[in-house]
Amino acid sequence: MPQANAAPRPALPARTSLRDHAIRYGFIVLLVGMVLFFSLSTTGFTSPQSAVFILQSVSITGILALGVTATLVVGGFDLSIGSVATTAMMASSYAMVVMGLDGWTAVALCLAIGAIVGVINGVLIVYMRVPDLLATLGMMFLLVGLQRIPTEGRSIATGMTMPDGTTANGTFSPEFLALGRHRFDFFQPNLLPVSVVMLIALAILIWFFLEYTRFGRMMYAVGSNERAAQLAGAPVKAYKIWAYVISGVFASIGGILLAARLGRGDIASGNNLLLDSVAAALIGFAVLGAAKPNAFGTAIGALFVGILLQGLTMMNAPYYTQDFVKGAVLVVALVFTFALSKRGRR
Repeated sequence: MPQANAAPRPALPARTSLRDHAIRYGFIVLLVGMVLFFSLSTTGFTSPQSAVFILQSVSITGILALGVTATLVVGGFDLSIGSVATTAMMASSYAMVVMGLDGWTAVALCLAIGAIVGVINGVLIVYMRVPDLLATLGMMFLLVGLQRIPTEGRSIATGMTMPDGTTANGTFSPEFLALGRHRFDFFQPNLLPVSVVMLIALAILIWFFLEYTRFGRMMYAVGSNERAAQLAGAPVKAYKIWAYVISGVFASIGGILLAARLGRGDIASGNNLLLDSVAAALIGFAVLGAAKPNAFGTAIGALFVGILLQGLTMMNAPYYTQDFVKGAVLVVALVFTFALSKRGRR
């Protein structure tokens, strides 16, 4: 017969608590430590100008990463975001410089392109049952080729010579260029770029959408257990398609801002957008031990990448070492997220 008063269960080992704290706060500690290291190792790293430069450098990749986060939430992945952004950059430049359209029409055209690409990706994945990586990889190559056809691989700028020998006499709209070059007064005159404001606004928007709306919570339900969500009556296919539409639109916004910043359609400007955006979205898994895609973590991940690259640049680290360092940091972040958390659940 068991005793009436059973002995109390022993307390969990201290190492379990330490592991939990490492999972939850390890990345934040790493971020703070990195800031302190660069602050002590370089001059001017903590100045307002340096902070704004960091935010501006990650604003476009951060916006793209937020789009990737939407697809990760539903259990998908979008490899076409970099090519969508570059296509939007080239399309907006072509619309104004070659076709002579105004800036707002060019913006609307690019947003439509992003939404259409998102729908196509979603249909391929949901209805044609093409794996998400393959579908979006194919779209990436398709767009990389498509954006170069109208100019035969040339970048787009005012006064350029077209393949048929004519000269493109259109110009970039001042309102359009303001999207990439205007700065707001914040503590200091002309300090805060529009692109940074856009990143903050979109991060808050997608965070609220995913965390506090029924649509966003259902997207998480689809990503965590698609079959259960389907049995509960959720339109799973529609949610997944909408996730790719969000990703495409956000990528187009990034391309618009890039074109407005450069004042031209530079065919090679978007080469690193995909890798940096994916890194920011995946690093977001490690922020506060979330272990899931989330907008707040993605924004912190983008900031982390920007701080890391800015610090390395100010320390005169060779440019060819930066990708290696980013990869090492990403691996460490994912170890904190998955390996340690799985061991803690055993």
